[in-house]
Amino acid sequence: MRTSEIKRKTAETDISLSLSLDGTGVSTIDTGIGFLDHMLTLFARHGRFDLALTCRGDTHVDAHHSVEDIGLCLGTAFSSALGDMRGITRYGDILLPMDEALILCAVDISGRSTLSLSLELQSGKVGSMDTELVEEFLLAFVRKANITLHIRKLSGSNAHHIIEACFKALARTLAKAIKIDEDYKDEIPSTKGVL
Repeated sequence: MRTSEIKRKTAETDISLSLSLDGTGVSTIDTGIGFLDHMLTLFARHGRFDLALTCRGDTHVDAHHSVEDIGLCLGTAFSSALGDMRGITRYGDILLPMDEALILCAVDISGRSTLSLSLELQSGKVGSMDTELVEEFLLAFVRKANITLHIRKLSGSNAHHIIEACFKALARTLAKAIKIDEDYKDEIPSTKGVL
């Protein structure tokens, strides 16, 4: 089983996270930020990742530290659970609609962290969470997961729909990319022999 547990405690956040990449989508999430809880629950369900996460953060300041540190922890757990990445498909992509929103998402489990993001959100907040924190979360996740991630909004006006489609698309794209390819299950998917 590809699993990982992460604990991170700073002056700003105290996070405990466990992740199974080969799960059923079960999650228990309490970040102190309702909208982020909703997004991570969808992420777990649509990726079929089992995810347990608690965060006690300085949300009396704002949600920034919690959102970023959760992204760091989730990315670290993702990378750790993948191990040497032997046998993975490596690439994944999807066009995911949600009502008027349409998101393109593509990933390369490359060992190189790159985020190319174009969401153009018109609302500054969804619930209590600043929408600009979506990028902070994704940057932190990508940096620690060591993946290349492209996300583009092709259409959409409702910030909730756009962000929700983004998290669902990310989950489904990652699920494709980490799937074991039985024809190559003993190989690293790179001519370099390492990712």
